[in-house]
Amino acid sequence: MYVTLSSAFTPAIAAPVGIPNPAPAQRRTLSVGAHLFREGDIANNIYEITSGVFRLSRVLDDGRRQVIAFGLPGDIIGFPNGTVHHSDCEAIQAGAVISHRRHTLDTLKGDDATHQRLLHAALREISAMQDHLMMLGRKSAMEKVASFLVTLSDRIGTCRDELTRCALPMSRADIADFLGLTIETVSRTLTRLRKAGVIAFDRAQTVLIKDKDALLSAAQARV
Repeated sequence: MYVTLSSAFTPAIAAPVGIPNPAPAQRRTLSVGAHLFREGDIANNIYEITSGVFRLSRVLDDGRRQVIAFGLPGDIIGFPNGTVHHSDCEAIQAGAVISHRRHTLDTLKGDDATHQRLLHAALREISAMQDHLMMLGRKSAMEKVASFLVTLSDRIGTCRDELTRCALPMSRADIADFLGLTIETVSRTLTRLRKAGVIAFDRAQTVLIKDKDALLSAAQARV
């Protein structure tokens, strides 16, 4: 569920064909700005995202915010810290989720296919957290922004006429709080990539990747 440097991604939503689920799925739709859960809420469910984009964040005691992750279609979110959720989860693009009751998973009730999908999702989350920590602590601003765009485009980008079009439903402030940068640094870095001919903007919330190789190079080389 983390937009990080992980290159391997298998959608968690893909269930094996022909295996029935003994319990009917609980589906929820959320409009922009609606909270799926808040930090401290009792974690009765975990959620598979089928559409939309969700922001997971925490606010420190001094008011600073850290965006922990962006949940995208195929991700599973809401793994709890003990019995409660450890972050706020808000829809930043209207979306839908399938909810799974925790007690069903804890008691091993339900079908094996669902258990396997959720287990794989938990393992991906651990790997993604490690990638995110490395990016926050060891990468330059250019590497962080370029890495973010590379991975986001791999997840939700569409290719056409040698360009990759990728929606940016998150704000510049969201990106900054996810990468551990200031809004000004994110904006300056995007401008540098645009002036270098690596990316372009169709509109403020849509980026066109014109040179994927150059973007990959920027994600890996210190500048």
